[in-house]
Amino acid sequence: MRSAAFCLSIQLTVLLNAAPVRADDALVPLKLKLPAPVFVGTPNNAPPGVKLDLSAPAPAPLLVPPGLRNLALAAKISSSDTQATASTLAKLADGDKEGEENSIVQLRKGLQWVQFDLGEPRQLFAVAVWHAHDQPKIFRAVIVQGADDADFTENVRTLFNNDTDNSAGLGVGSDSQYFETFRGRIIDAKGCRARYVRLYSHGSTESPLNEYTEVEIYGR
Repeated sequence: MRSAAFCLSIQLTVLLNAAPVRADDALVPLKLKLPAPVFVGTPNNAPPGVKLDLSAPAPAPLLVPPGLRNLALAAKISSSDTQATASTLAKLADGDKEGEENSIVQLRKGLQWVQFDLGEPRQLFAVAVWHAHDQPKIFRAVIVQGADDADFTENVRTLFNNDTDNSAGLGVGSDSQYFETFRGRIIDAKGCRARYVRLYSHGSTESPLNEYTEVEIYGR
């Protein structure tokens, strides 16, 4: 007879809408190819009212199941910025993460998003994003979500949200803001299932524009 603890574990898995990590999956560090740093160190000063993440510059690597692929490479990419062309958006998944001007994708000012259609529901474990890291800046209202439909109305799951004043209208986030560096930001997707991944931002402390360098989505 199965124990009550076993049944509770199964119920929690269903409620979380995430396929469980198999017991025989020995977790391994997520290894990312990092770009060259453009500046050294992290500034100590931040604009007033910023809830800043002052964690170590080299956090411990995220542990994930082995054999994951970067699903962003084959994804269809779209954006709320209707002036962003397909060739421009393709740079978000071209492997070029350097902090140079020609590596940066610029979207218009205001709240904007980029969206990745993975083709079918996938089990996701990590989303890595590099905004422009040509100089130390803090990007506003960084939100990462997964959903079952392109309009983000079905089974929307928020993976990261540092929007402290709800300027994006998606709820106040509890995650910290941070200075953008060559390390980017690695977000634990916790094995959730989604077909679409959307990343929001609302300018930065240096510019009203929304600037991205690269996005990687690891799953199976």
